[in-house]
Amino acid sequence: MRRNEISCKMNIIPRSITRMRFSVSIFMVTVLLFAACNNNKPSQDDAQNASAKPDSTSTEKTVLFFGDSLTAGYGLDDASQAFPGVVQNKIDLAKLHYKVINAGVSGETSAGGKGRINWILKQKVDVFVLELGANDGLRGIPVHETIQNLQSIIDTVKAKYPKAKLVMLGMQVPPNMGTTYAYSFKAIFPGLAAKNNMALVPFLLKGVGGVPSLNQKDGIHPTAEGAKIVGDNVWQVLQGVLLTRN
Repeated sequence: MRRNEISCKMNIIPRSITRMRFSVSIFMVTVLLFAACNNNKPSQDDAQNASAKPDSTSTEKTVLFFGDSLTAGYGLDDASQAFPGVVQNKIDLAKLHYKVINAGVSGETSAGGKGRINWILKQKVDVFVLELGANDGLRGIPVHETIQNLQSIIDTVKAKYPKAKLVMLGMQVPPNMGTTYAYSFKAIFPGLAAKNNMALVPFLLKGVGGVPSLNQKDGIHPTAEGAKIVGDNVWQVLQGVLLTRN
């Protein structure tokens, strides 16, 4: 995702003030996200992630992160600082024998992901983590199209690697996209997760979105410190997935 991914921040004070602060926070983050998401020039790290030749011969178990600029680590000094790299460090500390594959491309939409998934799956996959859809929402793409594209990606993974474990990373769009659209968009991720027996991270950017000190100057993409928190969000769910036997 490029300048258009979402989050909210809410302090517990009186209800009326809380609602006001919640709405303003969501609105401001959205404005920044729209500006950021339209800048779709891939970074050097994106190019490296996208062009790395898949290795189908490796016997090492893999966790493949398939996503946009949040996965790719847009704006960070090194792609290893992005949240998939944070997850790899946690895997190593837990002495679990999995290798993280970062297949993130900045500016990616669900349609773009659908178009490149077959090539990516030349890489052996034991755990597939899907982080796409936010750019669709911020462009106002009809929800049913995003659902169809994401389901197609999931179906392709299942067909190629039927024993692979699946994880969905949830995103949101703000109310100023329209209450009905925002509600329907948010429901995409838990809906697909339930339908496809996927583990779910409800909101990827929890605790980071809207926090200036944890985001880069664009106000959207996490700093290295912010990425650590995003990695924690993912690890809370992924750890259980990796420890569960098929």
